[in-house]
Amino acid sequence: MAKEFDDIYTEPEDVDPNTLDNLGPLSRLAGIWEGVKGSDTSPKEDGPETRKYKERIEFQAIDPQANGPQLFYGLRYHVKVNTDEETIAFHDQVGYWLWEPATGLILQTIAIPRGLVAIASGHAKPNDKTLKLKAVRGETEYGICATTFLEKAFRTESYEIEITFHDDGTWSYVSDTMLRVQGQKELFRHHDENFLKQVGKPKPNPMVLAEE
Repeated sequence: MAKEFDDIYTEPEDVDPNTLDNLGPLSRLAGIWEGVKGSDTSPKEDGPETRKYKERIEFQAIDPQANGPQLFYGLRYHVKVNTDEETIAFHDQVGYWLWEPATGLILQTIAIPRGLVAIASGHAKPNDKTLKLKAVRGETEYGICATTFLEKAFRTESYEIEITFHDDGTWSYVSDTMLRVQGQKELFRHHDENFLKQVGKPKPNPMVLAEE
């Protein structure tokens, strides 16, 4: 059952407008990143297929966001993935990474242009070097929603991502998406991982830019 709040309307006062100074553990993601060591294992008719990929991710600061008393600082992101064999995008994804300083809640929203959206959640402290988030099909708070075809043919049962920040300023991730593939008895583990280096700095959020 959802938590009841005494006051759901009053927004916090004296909010620091500078998002880049208030991202907590997400501060290490801000900017533009590239990785060329990606590995993807996905289901195919003849069995699992593992392919190498290269990736570019841009994380840019958004203005502070309030749901009544709940306050988020966050980053808008765009992932572009390609392979050396293809010119068409291997994977495209957009969404937000959000941090609630009051509780340590972290959210990743996911939108993929094949008809799938999700919200993954986790908790972390400002200086944590590892972030772990998860979304589960059927949950009404942090769940997964997809098209009829995907629900029938490649139903996503869960999604997990673990990000590790390294001392040299780089970071890496491992993600596992458990799929129920039509015609297969066992769940399929769709696995992705990559290692990323920064190639561009983040811009201040619009509210800060307007004051400059």
